[in-house]
Amino acid sequence: MKNEVLTFWLFLTILLAPAMRADEGMWIPLLIEKYNIKLMREKGFKLSAEDIYSVNKACMKDAIVLFGGGCTGEVISPNGLLITNHHCGYGQIQKHSTLEHDYLTDGFWAMSRAEELPNPGLSVLFLKRMEDVTERVLQGLDGDMNETEREEKINSNISEIQETAIDGTEYTAFVRPFYMGNQYFLFINEKFKDIRLVGAPPSAIGKFGGETDNWVWPRHTGDFSLFRVYAGKENKPADFSEDNIPYKPDYHFPISLKGVNEGDFTMVFGYPGRTSEYVPSFHIDMVKNYINPKMIDVRTRKIEIMEAAMNSDPLVRIQYSAKKSGLANSWKRWIGESQGLDKLNTIKKKRELNEMTIIE
Repeated sequence: MKNEVLTFWLFLTILLAPAMRADEGMWIPLLIEKYNIKLMREKGFKLSAEDIYSVNKACMKDAIVLFGGGCTGEVISPNGLLITNHHCGYGQIQKHSTLEHDYLTDGFWAMSRAEELPNPGLSVLFLKRMEDVTERVLQGLDGDMNETEREEKINSNISEIQETAIDGTEYTAFVRPFYMGNQYFLFINEKFKDIRLVGAPPSAIGKFGGETDNWVWPRHTGDFSLFRVYAGKENKPADFSEDNIPYKPDYHFPISLKGVNEGDFTMVFGYPGRTSEYVPSFHIDMVKNYINPKMIDVRTRKIEIMEAAMNSDPLVRIQYSAKKSGLANSWKRWIGESQGLDKLNTIKKKRELNEMTIIE
């Protein structure tokens, strides 16, 4: 599956025109100085590795958030204004929608900060720092352990690392495996819980093309929504309060109206999830020929049932829009994933790559 990365946890992608060739993979912010910055500069990057990730000065990582647990958001003003995808804010837009104020259909724009809408349960995480903790996670393991014992020991080590890392602070922490459990990283985050909806286009713009165009590029849609992060008077995380003030970020991304030119350096920095780049051919065969078909079939039936009910009642349409959208998003991704794997003959290529690796 060389050059075929299904999903990333945290990635930087360089697009080169006119060939539009991408250098891709899990480019970990902590390790950019060590492994990636030379290549990036060769491709036109004019900043330093510390401008991307640093614990000593404000940098890009301070404007990138994990939005709602599964999306990327970017802070774009000194007053906590945050932009994310329309589909990432879709559930919150739905919660504020009624038959009288159908923000899903009509869009929403706060004309003042007093009109910005609170979203209980919604949070964003700012990355404060990360650390390679592989040795500490694997400490105490030996070859005589069975899989259950090994997993229990790893989980115990992870719990201790997480608790120690944030002792005496207000931060949150989690440890995640990379490269199929061969490396582990600790993430220290600051969690903000007062996040308010500022604006969203009508779904006719935010979801233009529906599932027909979803996961297809180029895609012509206004897939964005705007939120604002609020903090307590000390600029620290706080529960919702009318007394809270817009968060003053360490760094925010300025918006340029100059446009882009062919050959410009392009970098994508964000979340979520995981990578399947390193799985063997057997895994890909299982996903494409056994797992995906079943999941597509189940969700096809679920979506049909929901759509029938939604089309019969305007209130049901609003109430189930986010749930149906979430189902359809994965449904379309699995369809496209299977088609891509088939079109690119990925199983055969991956099998040949695995065999070559074994021989070498």
